[in-house]
Amino acid sequence: MGESEASEPAATDAVRVDPLGVLAEAAGYDDPERWWEDVVEHRGPGRGDVFEPFTVLEEAMGVLRETYGTGGHDRDLVREAYMRLQVRAAQREFGDDVAVVCGAWHVPALRRKSTLAADKALLKGLPKVKADLTWVPWTHRRLSRHSGYGAGIDSPGWYGHLFAAPDRPVERWLTKVAGLLRDEDRIVSSAHVIEAVRLAGTLAAMRGRPLPGLSETTDAVRAVMCEGSDVPLALVHDRLVVGDVLGEVPQSAPAVPLQRDLDRIQRRLRLRPEALERELELDLRKETDAERSRLLHRLRLLGVAWGEPAISRGSTGTFRETWRLRWEPELAVRIAEAGVWGTTVLAAATARVEADAVSAAGLADVTALAERCLLAELPDALPTVMQILADRAALDADVGHLAQALPALVRSLRYGDVRGTGTGALAEVAAGLAERVFVGLPPACAALDAEAAEEMRRHVDAVHGAVGLLGEVAEAERSEPAERAADERAAEASAPSGVSSAAAPGLEAGPSAPAQRGLRGRWLGVLKVLGRRDTVPGVIRGRAVRLLLDDGELAQDEVARLMGLVLSPGTPPGDAAAWIEGFVGGGSGGGMLLVHDERLLGLVDAWLTGVSAEAFTDVLPLLRRTFSAYEPGVRRTLGELVRRGPGQRGSAAGAGSGIPGFGADLDGPRADAVLPVVRLLLGLDDDNDLANADGTYLANRDDNAPANADDNALTNADGNDFVGVAG
Repeated sequence: MGESEASEPAATDAVRVDPLGVLAEAAGYDDPERWWEDVVEHRGPGRGDVFEPFTVLEEAMGVLRETYGTGGHDRDLVREAYMRLQVRAAQREFGDDVAVVCGAWHVPALRRKSTLAADKALLKGLPKVKADLTWVPWTHRRLSRHSGYGAGIDSPGWYGHLFAAPDRPVERWLTKVAGLLRDEDRIVSSAHVIEAVRLAGTLAAMRGRPLPGLSETTDAVRAVMCEGSDVPLALVHDRLVVGDVLGEVPQSAPAVPLQRDLDRIQRRLRLRPEALERELELDLRKETDAERSRLLHRLRLLGVAWGEPAISRGSTGTFRETWRLRWEPELAVRIAEAGVWGTTVLAAATARVEADAVSAAGLADVTALAERCLLAELPDALPTVMQILADRAALDADVGHLAQALPALVRSLRYGDVRGTGTGALAEVAAGLAERVFVGLPPACAALDAEAAEEMRRHVDAVHGAVGLLGEVAEAERSEPAERAADERAAEASAPSGVSSAAAPGLEAGPSAPAQRGLRGRWLGVLKVLGRRDTVPGVIRGRAVRLLLDDGELAQDEVARLMGLVLSPGTPPGDAAAWIEGFVGGGSGGGMLLVHDERLLGLVDAWLTGVSAEAFTDVLPLLRRTFSAYEPGVRRTLGELVRRGPGQRGSAAGAGSGIPGFGADLDGPRADAVLPVVRLLLGLDDDNDLANADGTYLANRDDNAPANADDNALTNADGNDFVGVAG
């Protein structure tokens, strides 16, 4: 360490942070990168020595090292000693013609004469760590200082362009900027590019620069192409100045076997890693897309999140998947770490799933692994996971855990059906899990606080959907009537006490009584028990009644009677509000139910207007949360109906007087106007009959007859939806 370094600690810190900053400051520049452009990028060797810039830069760094030493960090001395040892080893193997790629700061130290013994002495005593070497493709964004890379630059995309542009770099750059802005639907013409080139050159001349640099081109883009706005300019900086260009690693570079297998699969499936995020639509009915899906799911199991599942915009069927792909450099490191599980993607994912199943904390974690096994098609891991799942399910007595685990199992049955995977063992475990939920759910719903009741309500919704799908799968698998009868007898014999199909007060069997048999029938019995018990929180009782109504197990008259009992003055307002939230809340279409059923809306309206001021303050947050989840149109219609009052309200199914969107009487001609469109949608021929609104039948209607403009209107002027049968 030199004496001048000890006397100038501020300068030492500056050199350590950015050695080029000192050179730029000495030349009168306030921006090191701008100085680098002027003296290196824009001043080529011309007709002289092509290595001249490197020679000059080495000389400058030599002066800096003589002045500031190592910058106060002795660790650099150790690193440089090791580098000299490696250079000597390369020279012994290949001769003196050895190229060294390193930072310019280290060049003087590598040139310095040092004995072999001295360098080994600096390395003596260092801890030895066994490590494997691999190459990772890097991105421009990771080379930027903004990513935390200390030796990085602010604009790697710009310098990459300068390196790749054979001639006219400014014109090519501004053309690239114009293309980006056009892709973002901004109006940029060739005239804009020409004017931006002229302005950049003028700015460079005014500022005394040999060629326009990044600052000049940026100012020209802002003034000419962005109309003075920094908003599109930020996009240019992110996409081009920094960029997401992903580097490449040669096939001869060392890599772990798992990486080799992944590269082979990527080439076969034509899935090229890209740093820029993109969406990938997969049709699982196609073999290539199915293999792509399996690869992405297996990588997720290994902790390599190359793709993230997204919501499909085109279809909600199980045969379609949407992925959001983005390759990050650290994913190559994750692959190297995952190499401990196996040498191929399939073997590594199988071993990882088996290990995760053994160490899973809860039952839901194991069911999630079973689902992911089917998605990733890991047949060797599935038996292990299923065995652990069966053991955990037999020992877990928490109904919440069982209810949380059941939907994942049922989803797995659906996925297995789409992908052609055998799910017989999975169906048996799911059915057994459902039986245990049926038995334990009513006692588990008693005496819950508000937060626990809301969580249990979500479990009830999930189990209801799972039982419906599980029942469909079971019905599809039954082929012989004798087997069906045997299953029904076994189901009735195993029905838990207190959860049978016996009618409960106020919850009599509905019109679909034959559905009481089997798995679905026992679940409907559980819902009836939940709906009648006073010890069950109101939000769960209300949801149970709503599910029974949706399945046709309760008539609307009976539902209105039950709501009337709950909203009677004898029920505390808080409990009544919770019942309402369970019945019409949770995004289950409760708003439309109130719109189309005048009696239910009248009951809620009458109860709410009768709540005392003190109790209203307590129930208001709960009601606000319930009704705020409705669509704006539903809230607007409900508000209009409530404003009209009980005497003039009407309903969507009946007549009302003077209500926007509802006619006082049936408007037959107006309803008939939509028949051609209905026939077209249904694919009916002209000789098919369609009923008129008045109950008569329309035969051989002339579809070509012109319709009045008012007759074709489906929306009133005030925005309310037009309901054909009500005018």
